[in-house]
Amino acid sequence: MHTVKAIYPGTFDPLTNGHLDLIARGAKIVDHLVVAILRNSEKAPLFTVPERVEMITEATRVLGNVSVETFDGLLVDFCREQGAKAVLRGIRAISDYEYEFQMAMMNRKLDPELETLFMMPAEKYSYVSSRLIKSVFELGGDVSTLVPPLVVERLKAKVAGRS
Repeated sequence: MHTVKAIYPGTFDPLTNGHLDLIARGAKIVDHLVVAILRNSEKAPLFTVPERVEMITEATRVLGNVSVETFDGLLVDFCREQGAKAVLRGIRAISDYEYEFQMAMMNRKLDPELETLFMMPAEKYSYVSSRLIKSVFELGGDVSTLVPPLVVERLKAKVAGRS
């Protein structure tokens, strides 16, 4: 039997409802979806990698065919290690498409067997980004309809910890 494993890569700092929307919908079209958290030393994330793994694992627990991993280096190498045949990427706007198109073409150049699946989030999340969530929250805005409740609690704890 042929099974399709896909990788949904990102920093997920923090996880948003837009991410969860893509995870849930992506899990319906592939046999196994790996949410892959990029360990990127160039960025200064709000949440540690273990914290992000924990939040995503908790938020996706109800989905039986989703797992969470971490990686660094080239995505195509991680896909080969995982035996994945596809990469899932979300596109919110034209600006996302231009960047994602470049990345998809480079990944295809590096591994012609690896396919990229572009999905758009639900309309109500089409403007949401992790960066925007952090900015709004840090300025006192309510993001409770844009992230899972466990993320709201973690955001509150992080901000309180800084005070």
